[in-house]
Amino acid sequence: MPIPDKVAAANRINEFLRGVVAHGGLRLKYRITVDPPLPDERDWERPEVLVELAGPDSPLLLERGAELLRSLELLALEILRLPANEHEKICFDCMNHRALRLEELRMAASVAAERVRKTGAPYEFAPMSSRERRIVHLALRDHPDLRTESQDEGGRRRVVLYPKDYKAASKLASRTIR
Repeated sequence: MPIPDKVAAANRINEFLRGVVAHGGLRLKYRITVDPPLPDERDWERPEVLVELAGPDSPLLLERGAELLRSLELLALEILRLPANEHEKICFDCMNHRALRLEELRMAASVAAERVRKTGAPYEFAPMSSRERRIVHLALRDHPDLRTESQDEGGRRRVVLYPKDYKAASKLASRTIR
């Protein structure tokens, strides 16, 4: 379901960022675009509002895995009161970090797929956000010989990649005991 009033959402994000930049003493500029045109290869994400930040303090936003950038995005989502299943509708980016991370996730998915095919053993990705897990699931969706699952809870939630017909030893053991 689209954001009901994208312009109003963009204005609220603008008010929020204006305060953060001014009161935080950050040397940043930002551009907010409603319904941004995206390249075809970004079928992974189709935000309705794109916020692009740049300036001398950009490296601060990207430190520690872009923790501050992701935090600003999360605060904007909370301000707009978007339900969790609609978080992909707002996207914050800085110095093309999003596209670089997307490519990194695609490459990691490809390497993991080859590893699982060679070893026949599952591969566990590091914990990641729901948006990044979605990217990994989508990157592997066209591999009929593999399957993905999200496991664990909260900040430990991760993607696990399996051969399609993989059955865990513990599951097999519990079936034979019964």
